[in-house]
This record gives sequence, C-alpha cells and structure tokens, in this order.
Amino acid sequence: MEDLGIINEVELDMSENTETPEAAGTEQEKPEADKTEESAADKSVTADEDEDAVTLKKPENPGAAIEAVLFANGNSVAKEKLCEILNLSCEELDAAVAELMERYAQDDRGINITELDDALQLGTKGEYYEYLIKLSKSAKQYSLSDTVIETLSIIAYKQPVTRAQIESIRGVSSDHAINRLLEYELIEEVGRLEAPGKPLLFGTTEQFLRSFGVKNVGELPTISAEMMEDFKQQAEAEAGVESANTDDESVTVEV
Repeated sequence: MEDLGIINEVELDMSENTETPEAAGTEQEKPEADKTEESAADKSVTADEDEDAVTLKKPENPGAAIEAVLFANGNSVAKEKLCEILNLSCEELDAAVAELMERYAQDDRGINITELDDALQLGTKGEYYEYLIKLSKSAKQYSLSDTVIETLSIIAYKQPVTRAQIESIRGVSSDHAINRLLEYELIEEVGRLEAPGKPLLFGTTEQFLRSFGVKNVGELPTISAEMMEDFKQQAEAEAGVESANTDDESVTVEV
C-alpha cells in the first residue's frame, strides 16, 4: 500500500508538469514571432539609415560638381537628374551652368556645355574637330543629299510623323532617305500611331540637335509654305531618278 501511494504521488507530479504537444508548440512559436517583429524593426531602421546616408549634402562648388558629373557620364544628363543627385534647386543649377558656360566661352578653353532640350552635355568646341578625328580610326562625318535633307526637314518640323505622311508631303518614296537618317542617328523611332496597322512614328534625336547646333526643335527657323512647295517640286523632279542621285552630296554633318 505504501508503494502504491508513492507511485500515485509520482504520477500526480508528472501530470502537473506535462504539457500537450500543442501547448508546447505554442510556447515555442511566440518567441519566434517576437524575433521576426524585432528583425523587421531592425531592418526598417537600417533602411532608414541607408536612405539618410545616400542623401548627399549640397556641393560647396556646384559648378565643379556639375562639370565632374557631365565629364564622367559622357552622354547628356537631364537637368532634373542633376538637381536630384547634387541636391540643387533649378535656379541654383541654372546659375552654376551659366557660370560654367561663361568660363568655357573664353578662347583658351576647348570644351563647352551643350543644352539639348532639358538635358546638358559636356563636349568639345567645334573648331577643334579636325584634331579630334585624328584620335579616331574613322571620322564620323556624313554628307547628306538634297533628298535626305528634305526628308529630315519634314521630320523635324512635323514630328512625330509616319513614313506615309512623309511620302505624302514629298510625293515620292522616302525609304532610302529614312534609312540613311536612321543610320546617321539623326532620327529615331518614337512610337506607333494609333491607327490601323499602327505605323511607326519618327522624330529627331539629340544627335540631330548637336549636329545642327540648336538646343531644341523650337529654335529651328520657321518653315514657310513656299519652302514646303519647293520640297514637293524637288521631290517630283527626282521621281524616277532618285536612285541614281542618292550620292548627290550637298550638306556635310559632323557627329
């Protein structure tokens, strides 16, 4: 009887200290959930710190900073992007760029800043082109025929424009001229017209602006009705013999 009493006491103690598997699992999961929340909070704090670290202070010399960014990039950089990465206002950027342009305008400087729509690019002055091409294996100098110039003019003033619209103005096929302009990177495909067949739309490029020395197409001289009529007459004169005159070089473009 005494042994039985001892066994009963032991069983009672064990029953008091025994947990169901479900209860044990619940107790283990709570700390994991707490750890997950703590980890997420830590990551949030780290992300905030990283974001603060990326935000750079305003450069002491904005002009020098702009010059460095444009030089390192090589291509044009949007003004909005420059303001963002240099932490400058539009007014501060314009003032710094104007000061740089004034310096580059001096005869003892061989570089300049070119404005292309809402972007800026650091480049060399045109008068030193003949020296620069000696560094290149082949000079990127293209000669444009009258046909190509006419087609380019139509695209520049009517953009975005389709191939059919160009040919409607000229009155003849413009495949050769368009292909040449695409090759020279003076025009590019800018989308498709929402019409049956969705024909390609063409527009001018930054290379066009650089080559013809304008900031944007708004600086192009106004085209008159007489000029458009001249285009038509010249196109009609070329009809049937255009393929024979495609090498008629009249305008030279440096790119």
